[in-house]
Amino acid sequence: MQSDSGFKNFSLSIVLLWLFLFALIPIGLIIIVSFLSHTDQSLIALPFTLKNYQELGQTLYLHIFEKSFLVAGVTTLICLLMGYPFAYLIARMKNRFKNLFLLLIIIPFWTSSLIRSYALIAILKAKGILNSALLALGVIDQPLSIMFTNTAVIAGLVYNLLPFMILPLITNIERLDERLVDAAHDLGASRITTFARVIIPLTSPGIIAGCILVFLPAMTIFYIPDILGGAKSLLLGNLIQNQFLVAQNWPLGGAVSTVLTLLLATLILIYFLVTRGKQRDLL
Repeated sequence: MQSDSGFKNFSLSIVLLWLFLFALIPIGLIIIVSFLSHTDQSLIALPFTLKNYQELGQTLYLHIFEKSFLVAGVTTLICLLMGYPFAYLIARMKNRFKNLFLLLIIIPFWTSSLIRSYALIAILKAKGILNSALLALGVIDQPLSIMFTNTAVIAGLVYNLLPFMILPLITNIERLDERLVDAAHDLGASRITTFARVIIPLTSPGIIAGCILVFLPAMTIFYIPDILGGAKSLLLGNLIQNQFLVAQNWPLGGAVSTVLTLLLATLILIYFLVTRGKQRDLL
């Protein structure tokens, strides 16, 4: 018993040390940098200032925030609409088929998401697989211009982030109490009513978790807009990359990163409040 307690304390210490070194310290440094100044002679310099956050109020940056929220929101909605039915079917399967489909979801992670994004070019380009198929079927007369548009960026984000929506949904749907669903049917509720008023509320923690796991990366992944969106597609991830690596304006890049971190904290707080409310209802 004492040995188990010692191992537990050792494991917990390793986790806390890792979080302190690779999460808290980097975030703290980014926050400090976001309040410093930028000069031509140095990346960061005193005095402390709020200028970097005031710059984010300019029309250019507000437009980037607005576009990032729009692209990330549409991506999250598509992933939810595609992922929920898929997760529900897998969660209700027998173990043998369930493991097979789970393997199919995980298989894309065996290759780099960068390579998978480049592979999408072969599908979406003017003479790609999609346009060739639509032309052969007579659906279109001319190739669609999909590459270097928001549509291509959203397609790439959905392709790469869909598993992050499906996996938490499966975990949550597997714990769904079927007795409540049967009770709704016994009381005369239709399938649509049962789904809308019983299944969706009970699986809402999984929905929120999946939306968080998709929404935040969709705003910050910079290589997918670079590859599929071209120079026209500038999202928050590209803005942070440009400020740190191209413009060498670390304070402004830190300010954008800090705003994103606050957004992440807000979403996690919402998830915590929702899950705690559900647990209280169950008790």
